[in-house]
Amino acid sequence: MIKTIIFDLDDTLLWDKKSVKTAFQKTCAVAEEVHGLDTTKLEESVREAARELYASYETYEFTQSIGINPFEGLWGTFDDESDGFKKMYDIIPAYRKEAWKRGLNKLGIDDETFANDLAERFIKEREKHPFVYEETYKTLDDLHENYQLILLTNGAPSLQEKKLTITPELRPYFDHIIISGAFGKGKPDPSIFDHAIGLANVEKDEAIMVGDNLMTDILGSNRAGIRNVWINREDKELTDVKPTYEINDLSELISLVKKL
Repeated sequence: MIKTIIFDLDDTLLWDKKSVKTAFQKTCAVAEEVHGLDTTKLEESVREAARELYASYETYEFTQSIGINPFEGLWGTFDDESDGFKKMYDIIPAYRKEAWKRGLNKLGIDDETFANDLAERFIKEREKHPFVYEETYKTLDDLHENYQLILLTNGAPSLQEKKLTITPELRPYFDHIIISGAFGKGKPDPSIFDHAIGLANVEKDEAIMVGDNLMTDILGSNRAGIRNVWINREDKELTDVKPTYEINDLSELISLVKKL
C-alpha cells in the first residue's frame, strides 16, 4: 500500500522547459528589434555558448553532482552555503554575460553592453514566466489528503526556492521539500532517496517516486529500491533504464496509486 508519493519538480510539476523557452523568446525579440537578428538563431547560438562555457568551469563537476543545468546558471544567484556554491556565485555573473556576448558574436554582433543588457533581461523574463502544467494542481488536490507528499528536486536551494516562491500555490501540498544542493548530493545518487524515505518514516515499498527524467528520477529510485512512475509527456523512447510504471499525463497518477 502506498503511503508516500515523492515528486520531482522541474518538468514534472513545473513546466520548466517552457519557462526557459519563453524567456529566450522574449529576450531574443529585443535583439531582433535592435539589430534585426533572427530570434531562433540567436537562441540556438546562446544555448550552445552557454553549454560550452558551463562545462569549461571548475564548478562543472559540482553542478553535475547537484543537478544544475547551464540555463539555470543564466538566471540563478547561487548565494548558497558550501564552497561549490561560493565558487559558482563568483563565476556566474561573468558566465551569463559571456554566453550572450558569444551568442551575439556568432551572428556578427560585437556589442558587450548590449550583451550585458540581454543577460539581465533574460533573468527578468525567466522570473516573470513560471509555467505549471494544467493538470498539476488537480492531481495534487486529489492526492494530498490521502498520501504524504514529498518534493525531491535537484538544484541550488536559492534557485529552487525562487521557483517555489513565484509559484506559491505548490509549497503547501508538501510535507517535506528536499533540495539536492542542501542535502549535498543529487539524483540519481540513491542516498538522497534514502533521505526522503527517512523523513517520510515509511518503508520503501510504501513509497513511490514520480518524475520525468529517466537518468535522475527513475535511475536513482531504481538504485534505492523504490518503485517509480515515469511521466513521459513527449513520447520518448525507453533506454536501458526501466521505470516501474509509465504514464503520459500527470492526472493518470491518481488512479494508478489507488490500485497499488
